[in-house]
Amino acid sequence: MKLASANEPINPARHRRAFSLPQLRQRLRDLGAKPCHEDRLLRGWSQARSYDRAHSAVEDFFPLALRNELPAIEADLNGLARLHGEYPAGAGVARLLVELADGQMVESVLLPRGGLCVSTQVGCAVGCVFCMSGRDGLLRQLGGAEIVAQVVLARKRRAVSKVVFMGMGEPAHNLDNVFEAIQLLGTQGNIGHKNLVLSTVGDLRVFERLMNGIHSPQPSDETTGETTSHLTRLPKNDSQVIGYSHLTRLPKNDSQVMGCSHSARPSENDGQAAGHPAGGRGGERERQSSITAVKPALAVSLHTTDAALRARLLPHAPQIGIEELVERAEAYARATSYPIQYQWTLIEGVNDSGAEAERLVQLLSGKYAVMNFIPFNEADGLDYRRPSSERTAFMAHFLHRHGILAKIRDSAGQEVEGACGQLRARAAQAG
Repeated sequence: MKLASANEPINPARHRRAFSLPQLRQRLRDLGAKPCHEDRLLRGWSQARSYDRAHSAVEDFFPLALRNELPAIEADLNGLARLHGEYPAGAGVARLLVELADGQMVESVLLPRGGLCVSTQVGCAVGCVFCMSGRDGLLRQLGGAEIVAQVVLARKRRAVSKVVFMGMGEPAHNLDNVFEAIQLLGTQGNIGHKNLVLSTVGDLRVFERLMNGIHSPQPSDETTGETTSHLTRLPKNDSQVIGYSHLTRLPKNDSQVMGCSHSARPSENDGQAAGHPAGGRGGERERQSSITAVKPALAVSLHTTDAALRARLLPHAPQIGIEELVERAEAYARATSYPIQYQWTLIEGVNDSGAEAERLVQLLSGKYAVMNFIPFNEADGLDYRRPSSERTAFMAHFLHRHGILAKIRDSAGQEVEGACGQLRARAAQAG
């Protein structure tokens, strides 16, 4: 599929179709890219870094057809997510209003310690009564490239080492595109698996897909049709951080490893993340990223232990029993050794009672879990109130006293009236 040239205006409807991640990869292959070229470009884009490597500049590495089309490809990639507005909220937090190629808006949030929250849909179909994201229902899905583009946009502003899929939308309703983004970010994007956090209200399809693993595409050699496993260089300790165990030393010739039709001198820093020191000769490592399953951490939006109340708060969430939901989450936690992050939006007089706290203790005792209490962020049009700081502290301390790790997480953007969906709603009203 032909992408827009560098100088022609982007057709938003065609632009969305053209930039699913598989179609982007196919576009590169149609331009003569081998797995090593595809890997270099995807790493450069997703990490917001140069495609050049020491002793291996783009003009000596990419095929001619790809070099000629590179300005157009970069223009279209840059057009996937543009900054419409930035709203600092103190303590390393800033909410970003992001404009997509078709003019739709989503929100991303820069978080402390290298974190980023991204959106997966424009709008949401779950209809949580305390959230602005779904007030207009689901407008459209985000493609995998649009999700990654939010990370790229953030990385152009500061380092990002953790991505949580907790912005606008329910990831379970956009699984294929979300998993495409997770796979790329967990390989070429150089983000550790446990630092990719997938959130869900409790859709059984999420648990099924997660337990089966998320596998990256395996490019085929165009001349033989055989699968090509391309290996790329890692710093010395990245195998421990990112979860890759299959490590071997690079041959002297990249073409022997990556299926290139021409020899390119290996770069000592190839695959090295910006800001991370190279491993040196003893740290020259690679990963077989084409067959490695990326298993993200999991967050579950719980909000109450009362099934009837949960059905009212999350009217279009799957009607799965709360005990079954926790048991399925626990199975994944034990399989990955990542604790489940349970999310609980605290609403005054709704789900902040002592009875809820007691049932939570019964539900989560002995579980590999962390409870995140998030005080409700008040917004126009939502008839709920934020609980007092004393009540919030009571809920967390009650769980602590019974051996359950609980944290209080403020909804980022309180100072700028920017809880999930509020910035987009204000922009839509202004427009």
